[in-house]
Amino acid sequence: MNRRFRSRLCGIATLAAALLLAAMTMTPSANAQESGDAADPAAALADTLVAACRANETEFANHLTAASAAAFRALPATQRSELMKRLSLSDEPGKPLLSSDNDKHIVLRCRAANTTVEYRFGTTQVQENLAFIPVAVVNSEQADFGMVRDGGSWRLLSLGLVLFDVPQLARQWAAADLAAREDGVIADLRSLAEAIRRYQRAFGKLPESLAQLGPAPKDQISPEQAALVPADMAAGKHGGYVFRYRISPDANGNDNDFELAATPEVYGRPGKRSFFMDTAGKVHGDDKRGKVATADDPLIPGEKAADEK
Repeated sequence: MNRRFRSRLCGIATLAAALLLAAMTMTPSANAQESGDAADPAAALADTLVAACRANETEFANHLTAASAAAFRALPATQRSELMKRLSLSDEPGKPLLSSDNDKHIVLRCRAANTTVEYRFGTTQVQENLAFIPVAVVNSEQADFGMVRDGGSWRLLSLGLVLFDVPQLARQWAAADLAAREDGVIADLRSLAEAIRRYQRAFGKLPESLAQLGPAPKDQISPEQAALVPADMAAGKHGGYVFRYRISPDANGNDNDFELAATPEVYGRPGKRSFFMDTAGKVHGDDKRGKVATADDPLIPGEKAADEK
């Protein structure tokens, strides 16, 4: 699939078992000739994508293996929705349209408000209770979907060589979301530091508090209201983190340097790590169990110490 498709499904895990399945000898066949969609893995896959296109959780769960269906239903609503979006490639529910090409392979279009995604199925390969179906998105790449016969029907097993493991997927999404939020607070620290330096250049001194960086009435920018950061950040809170600012005298005793800290307001919800920016602008971070980070904590990956080139 295209880069968007791969990135939307990059959290699905447990490769080892899937690699073993893919290594099995498969006998090519046309789309299954048995009667009824339950006997046709391609039709079952189409029904799965139709349910994802419609954002119909009940229908979608019916096309998963029993274990995956139970895990899917146990996910928070936002994650159930996100999972279907990652298959349908649409952020909004769409209208599915099924047809076939000249080789009688399935063509599925998912029409949403701002986009239409077209899936073109290839020839199904079946080996006993396993089936692999090549599916291409128009103007993009191709991937094999794996199906397994479960309870007399074909159920979604894998995408390419990656098992469709809902519990592992949920864990990896949670970890990825947490990492993204922590990356966001690091960016916020750097933006806040730049705002402080802009204040210093404009008014010839460091602000006494973050509040002085906050919004100002139109055409009334002043040292007390410099309009450099949003109101919540000026109040010391943003994105679930609490920000602390402290002026630190330089080697000559002048108030030219400062330190910043960002700590989760509720440990583990926006993130687990606390962060600290030292007077050299280097960011330190560690899991402090909700406590404030310091300059003694390790530098974040990619950050170099002041004495390193």
